[in-house]
Amino acid sequence: MTKRNPDTLSLTIWGARGSIPAPGPHTLRYGGETTCLEIRAGSHVLLIDCGSGARSCGAAFAQEGIEQLDVLFTHTHMDHLCGLPFFCSAYDPNCAVSLWAGHIPPGGTLEEIVERMMSPPIFPVATSALRNTVFRSFRARQTFTLDSGLSIASTRLNHPGNGCGYRIEWGGSSIAIITDHEHGDDMIDDAIAEFVTGADLMIYDAMYLEEEYPKYVGWGHSTPTQALDLAARAGVAIPMIFHHDPSRSDDALDMVAREVATQLPGAQVATQGQTIHLTNGKVEIGTSRAA
Repeated sequence: MTKRNPDTLSLTIWGARGSIPAPGPHTLRYGGETTCLEIRAGSHVLLIDCGSGARSCGAAFAQEGIEQLDVLFTHTHMDHLCGLPFFCSAYDPNCAVSLWAGHIPPGGTLEEIVERMMSPPIFPVATSALRNTVFRSFRARQTFTLDSGLSIASTRLNHPGNGCGYRIEWGGSSIAIITDHEHGDDMIDDAIAEFVTGADLMIYDAMYLEEEYPKYVGWGHSTPTQALDLAARAGVAIPMIFHHDPSRSDDALDMVAREVATQLPGAQVATQGQTIHLTNGKVEIGTSRAA
């Protein structure tokens, strides 16, 4: 097992696609799994969302012998939730899993939403099979503390059914997660700009290109142009384009990568299998192992 620097904050991308998994020859390099981000802050282990990428992530956790982790949902649309029934850590009695949500309106709960998905005739295994797994709640825009003791800042996102962004600080480094979000609500946009200010790495929903966006106003997603504008305005060191359209091919994402790097040096396009390490604000971006 690789020895981890206790001061390092790292992010591994298990899924970077939006809306629906997109396996096939046109997504081999950037990956076709939906949203799942693993974050390590010293000994703390957490996931942002449990999309289809969570299946492979859970297998890796089982092999490593992870005994405690937290899953933070940005929201509970299917592409961010569909991997939970296949996330083996949630069934492991030797692994304590906490599932967190801060976007659900009063009167609803994360547990009820998961129960609706994990019930016949949709799915044959009930939530009672999720061993040593608990459901937690908070309100977006709160800073809250995970069971592991790590504090997480949150912010509201502009997305149908609500959404929640996160900021993780550790060892002098910071990661902001802003997905799924649509720009255009000045109050929310201003709060997000303040929220991500000075972040070393910002994962940002840019599902649509600028010329495509007018067809999808109100769908809850943004563009690379908005990501770069926000990064420049808020002093974000590295913006990373995320939540790729399922129809966006590897070649098309190559073009996006070239364009964003030209517009803002250091800007990246998220790639499944990639790990980014941040130590005292210094960033090391690893190569992808997507398949």
